[in-house]
Amino acid sequence: LQGPISGAGLKRAKKFYEAEKKKQKKLGEQKAAEADKAGNDQQRLQDARKVTLDPVDRSAYGKIKIRKGIENRDKKIRVCGWVHRLRSQKGLIFIVLRDGTGYLQVVLSGKLAQTFDALTLTNESSIEVLGTLKALPDGKSAPDGHELAAEWWTVLGKAPGGDDAFTNKVTKEADPSLLADMRHLVIRGETASAVLKVRASVMAAFRAEYASLGLLEVTPPCMVQTQVEGGSTLFKFDYYGQPAYLTQSSQLYLETCLPSLGDVFCVQESFRAEKSHTRRHLSEYTHLEAELAFLTFDDLLEHLEQLICGTMERALADKETNNFISQLNPDFKLPSRPFKRMDYKEAIKWLNEHDIKTDEGEHHKVGDDIAEAAERKMTDALGVPIFLHGFPREIKAFYMKKIPGDEGFTESVDLLMPGVGEIVGGSMRISDEKELQEAYVREGIDPKPYYWYLDQRRYGTSEHGGYGLGVERLLAWLMNRWTVREASLYPRFTGRCTP
Repeated sequence: LQGPISGAGLKRAKKFYEAEKKKQKKLGEQKAAEADKAGNDQQRLQDARKVTLDPVDRSAYGKIKIRKGIENRDKKIRVCGWVHRLRSQKGLIFIVLRDGTGYLQVVLSGKLAQTFDALTLTNESSIEVLGTLKALPDGKSAPDGHELAAEWWTVLGKAPGGDDAFTNKVTKEADPSLLADMRHLVIRGETASAVLKVRASVMAAFRAEYASLGLLEVTPPCMVQTQVEGGSTLFKFDYYGQPAYLTQSSQLYLETCLPSLGDVFCVQESFRAEKSHTRRHLSEYTHLEAELAFLTFDDLLEHLEQLICGTMERALADKETNNFISQLNPDFKLPSRPFKRMDYKEAIKWLNEHDIKTDEGEHHKVGDDIAEAAERKMTDALGVPIFLHGFPREIKAFYMKKIPGDEGFTESVDLLMPGVGEIVGGSMRISDEKELQEAYVREGIDPKPYYWYLDQRRYGTSEHGGYGLGVERLLAWLMNRWTVREASLYPRFTGRCTP
């Protein structure tokens, strides 16, 4: 049994009771206010359904893309796009419109901001706006320094709100696998779209640089019956009852073009069935490959330096591309020439001197295929582009030319970039028919499907070399992306073939 409550206890109880009464009263007031607001909002929406816009003479408004805005200031224009950002303020609705070519600030005022569509507008809805484009006064900012004062507008396709709203579908904190599922929405974001625009600019710059170097673009097949980089990474399929594969590389076909077309290049998808989950591997990637005739190994390295530096200079000369790269990778600097050259044996020595071990925890020895992790540590430590060259014959492809006087090693090269590692692999090719036949035997390759490749050595052979460049890896280096997947429109990697 408890005794009578003390005076102090009674005082505390009364204080708690009064506080609880105030709390409940406040909650009741809040609920009432919310109910009133909901009622008012509902009434406002009902009233908004009655607001209609007067028809306009559409022919008086010239249709433009947003990128053409500056040259159309003080003109009546018509523009279509998607609502990128949206906010309301004192009877005005401010919209940042996106059409893929740029961003445009649109202002809805008066009746235009009072319609049902205006009050229920959502991000990613597609709309059409007619109005006059005006430069902003000093002190105010918007994309391209102007805004469209709307005179009429309409919704073309309304995006959902609530749980299905765009901002609930795509968030920075979302799981990477979910973002991969939502890739079709992710690419609407400013970062993803900037990456893809830089990619397009860089590809155009590559083609321009190749044209200046006298290389011709060709389009080899993707369905093949030969291997280039080893059978373990082939994607096999049935081709009208015969075995065939998705190409690992277009190199062999490019070599056949040299006698008729001269130096050639291609931009082609390549496929590697590596069950690799690293941030620099894709199962399908854009492969930029070239073959050049009548050159030496030193010529090949100088060509690669010119290709990389010349392409980067062209891309950065474009104002929009330069701005995107500055946003994505503010610390980017053009690499200086000549690139650092490091012989394979020298690299093995450097790794051991810096106590960088193999994946098995052992010291490196000549003959090892330097693993990705060790290679990247060395590249990041040196902090410059590196031509790593002179790899052992046993760890390289059958077609690579041996170093005269050091036949256990090849005239081969990998171009390594800080933060990414290998972005280019190339070599001089075997030019002697007998030596190539011996390579088939050594590698256990049936020469019959390669008769056409052998004919290159029978009908007027030549010293020639070439390379393959992984476009997504180069872009990851250029834009400081954590993974090459960000540089692909719809990346394909182990276990991922959607959307």
